[in-house]
Amino acid sequence: MEKSKVYFTNFRTVAFGDGLPTKLKKLIKKAGIEQIDMDGKFVAIKMHFGELGNISYLRPNYAKAVADVVKELGGKPFLTDCNTMYPGSRKNALEHLECAWENGFTPLSVGCPILIGDGLKGTDDIDVPVNGGEYVKNAKIGRAVMDADVFISLTHFKGHEMTGFGGAIKNIGMGCGSRAGKTEQHCSGKPHIEEPMCRGCRKCQKECANGGLIFDDSDDAVELLNYRMAEYAKAVVDGRPCFHISLVVDVSPNCDCHGENDAPILPNLGMFASFDLLALDQACADACLAADPMPGSQLSDHLADPHFHDHHDHFKNSTPESEWKSCLEHAEKIGLGSRDYELIVM
Repeated sequence: MEKSKVYFTNFRTVAFGDGLPTKLKKLIKKAGIEQIDMDGKFVAIKMHFGELGNISYLRPNYAKAVADVVKELGGKPFLTDCNTMYPGSRKNALEHLECAWENGFTPLSVGCPILIGDGLKGTDDIDVPVNGGEYVKNAKIGRAVMDADVFISLTHFKGHEMTGFGGAIKNIGMGCGSRAGKTEQHCSGKPHIEEPMCRGCRKCQKECANGGLIFDDSDDAVELLNYRMAEYAKAVVDGRPCFHISLVVDVSPNCDCHGENDAPILPNLGMFASFDLLALDQACADACLAADPMPGSQLSDHLADPHFHDHHDHFKNSTPESEWKSCLEHAEKIGLGSRDYELIVM
């Protein structure tokens, strides 16, 4: 079987040469995005707008570069993400849009509209069958995401406190789930009340406040989350043209859903693109594992501790409770893509 092709370019530029947004345009064209018929089609560009207080999310300039290429190809692009399960600045469409605007994502700055995929309260979703799903039979996906004719993921590849890293599969699977869909994916974590912290206000019952509810320890909870996340991603991409982009930049140890971001654990490595989202995640992970940890980061601090157990895995060394390999293994098992890839360097 032919290996999946993953295209790569670094973040280097030359004086008076092309800037990084132009470099990104060249990368995705080289990777074959022009093969997709977008003429007159609605094109969803799925990305993360960043939680307020976090500044490690992708800059709007990258989103505009992708939207510009879509428009060149006759498509009708829009940026999208779905509401969060937890209370923050993106738990409903009004606050989510205000957060996006404050973080620099406006129709003027990105060159296209911004739609919240699961509507005002996160209830505008659609049940999408998961072909070959073992843990999810019907995924609850934001309706606007599924209404699009073409789907593009634009991912900030970074660390994650549960899944090891947040790549294309997480951006799509978790990110495109409605609030109910996100709850379903996390359902292996069994919440309990920390009585000294509880004031009896019952607000947690309304919006899953993760200050009063925490997850019990569970040996298989993260693996089950990974399995469901991969199956949700498959529901989103099956049956329509898709293209995937990941930028390994500002590799924070935790998700962009945090209202803060710690120092990057790894250097800025480059931009990757592929039609195969699993090959893309594997290529980004391999590049990260081959890189040297950044001094003064959570990762380097752990490795400098003489009592720390070295897992020989940057993501697990950064957050030992995390686990990522089961996600990629399950994604390959259900036919989401291939972990065997050819890296083509521009």
